Amino acid sequence: MEEAQRELLQQNRLRLVRELRVEPLWDLMLAQELFTRDMIEDIQAGTRRDQARQLITDLQTRGKRALPIFISCLEDTGQWALATLLRESNSTQQLDPIDIKPIEMVRSGESSSTCMKLPTRSLVPGSHTSKEEDPEASYLDVAQGAAGPVQARCWRNFGVVGQVYTLNSDPCGYCLIINNVDFHASSGLSVRTGSNIDCEKMQKRFQALYFAVEVKCNLSAQAMGAALQQLAKRDHSALDCCVVVILSHGCQASHIQFPGAIYGVDGASISVETIVNIFSGSRCPSLGGKPKLFFIQACGGDQRDHGFQVSSNTPEDESPGSDPDSDPETDATPFQNNFDQPDAVASLPTPSDILVSYSTFPGFVSWRDIKSGSWYIETLDRMLDMWADDEDLLSILLMVSNAVSAKGTYKQIPGCFNFLRKRFFFKTK
Repeated sequence: MEEAQRELLQQNRLRLVRELRVEPLWDLMLAQELFTRDMIEDIQAGTRRDQARQLITDLQTRGKRALPIFISCLEDTGQWALATLLRESNSTQQLDPIDIKPIEMVRSGESSSTCMKLPTRSLVPGSHTSKEEDPEASYLDVAQGAAGPVQARCWRNFGVVGQVYTLNSDPCGYCLIINNVDFHASSGLSVRTGSNIDCEKMQKRFQALYFAVEVKCNLSAQAMGAALQQLAKRDHSALDCCVVVILSHGCQASHIQFPGAIYGVDGASISVETIVNIFSGSRCPSLGGKPKLFFIQACGGDQRDHGFQVSSNTPEDESPGSDPDSDPETDATPFQNNFDQPDAVASLPTPSDILVSYSTFPGFVSWRDIKSGSWYIETLDRMLDMWADDEDLLSILLMVSNAVSAKGTYKQIPGCFNFLRKRFFFKTK
C-alpha cells in the first residue's frame, strides 16, 4: 500500500475502529482475495474493536489496490458513511475493485515466473506510520516451491507496525498497587497527602480494564521487594499481562538501565532497576513474551523545573477539581549515590516486553495536589478513560505528557522507557 493510502487509514482509524461492522466483511474480503482464510482467522481474535483495529493494521500490508477493494466491500455491506469518507479522501487512487492474489495462494504448478514482492517496513516507535527501507534489500520474494504450497507468512510475524499484544484472558492480568502515604518520623520524609486519591483512581481504572487488582499500603523497602517478588512468583500462564503501580517518594539513584529509586515508609529505598528485573524472563518465566507495565508516581530528584516561555493557543490544562490557588507538594528527596544490589549489575537481563512510565523526567520533582492527587496519576486516569477504547498505550502516554506539561507554575514532563515489541491496547468493553 502506498504511503498516502496508509496515512489515510491512520487519519480515519479512530472512526473506523468505532464504527466498522466487521462481521459482514469476512466473506467478501475472502472472495476478493484481499485476505486468506488463515489471515482472517488471525484478525478475528478478540472483541469487535480488536478485530477492527487489526483489520485496519493488516490492510496496510496488502498492496496499493487493497484500499479500493476494501471501500467496495464497505459499500457492498451498506457501510456507506465509512466508504464515502475513504473514497472522497482517496479520490486520486483507482477505486474499482481489482482482484488481489495474496502470497499464501501461490502454489507449485502455476507459472514458474510468478513472484510477488512485498516491502518490509521498519517500526517508528510511538507512531502509527512507518518508513520504507532500502527497496533493493527489503523485499520479500515469494516464488513457487517445487513440492507444494509456499508457506504462508503473515506480516505480523515480521516485527512490523501491525503487531499487537493479545489480551483475551479475563482477568487479563494482575495489577499490584503499592501506595506509600505515612512515612516513619525517622525517615525524614513527609506524609504524602492526596496519594489515597491516586490509589483509588488507579484501583478503579485497572479493575475496569479487566485486571485483578491488589493494593498494598505503607510498605518498607524490604516489604516492597517481597511483595513484588511474590507477584513475580505467581503463575501467570493463563494471563496476558502484568501491571505494577507505585505511589511513593522517590530519588535519583545509580543505574544501568532504569533510573530512579523508590522509598519505603522506613526511609530505605529500592531502585526502579531492581523492581523491573524482578520480572525478568529467568525470574518470572510465566510472563515471558508478555507485556509488563510499570507506572511510577515518584520524584526522580529534587530539581524544580521553572519551564520556558512559548506561544500557545491552548489554554493551560488544569486538573478537574483542582484548586489553582493551592500549593502542590512534591515527592522529592535528595540524590542517593548507592545501588541496592551492586552484585546484580553483571547479570542484568536484557529487557523485553517492558514499559516503565515515569511521572517526571529523571532528576526532577513530581508534583502532587493534596486535594486532587498527583498531576501524573490524575491525567493518566483521565486519558485512559477517554482513549483506552481506541488508542494504544504509547499514544495515550504521549497525551499524558502533553497535558501534564501544560500545568502549574512549576513544570513537569512524564516520560517512559519502552521495551515493548508490539503495540499494546488495553482490554475494554
